[in-house]
Amino acid sequence: MRVKVRQLKDSERIETLDALYTAASALRGRESVKLFLRDLLTPSERIMLGRRIIIARRLLAGEGPTSIAAEMKVGYDTIYRVERWLHDQMPGYEQAIKGMEKEFEKRQKTRDEKKLYATSALYRLKKKYPLHFLLFPTPKLKK
Repeated sequence: MRVKVRQLKDSERIETLDALYTAASALRGRESVKLFLRDLLTPSERIMLGRRIIIARRLLAGEGPTSIAAEMKVGYDTIYRVERWLHDQMPGYEQAIKGMEKEFEKRQKTRDEKKLYATSALYRLKKKYPLHFLLFPTPKLKK
């Protein structure tokens, strides 16, 4: 059921995109989004979108196109298209990347806290009796 975008009337295109955006915005949580995308897209389409998001993330981090192309084995056209979307046309990419960075930081903090809880008796005591430990700093992870 392939339809060319140029052949659609504006009203049909708006209605179709509205249905997609409404369905996507109705989802709550990572698992429901994962199931939705798995049902909606083919595996290669999911990988393609994920790689574009990774490219956008790396571009926002300041990496150059040559290093991205070499490491990810993608063409310069793809990198420049994502870069153009980031800077010119589509602020949604940037918003998604910022939200993703916050989520990754939150996951890393949770992982670090679980590791600290598992390895430090002092940390476990401080979690259990927080007022008793006002004078002691929280133990830091050794790197």
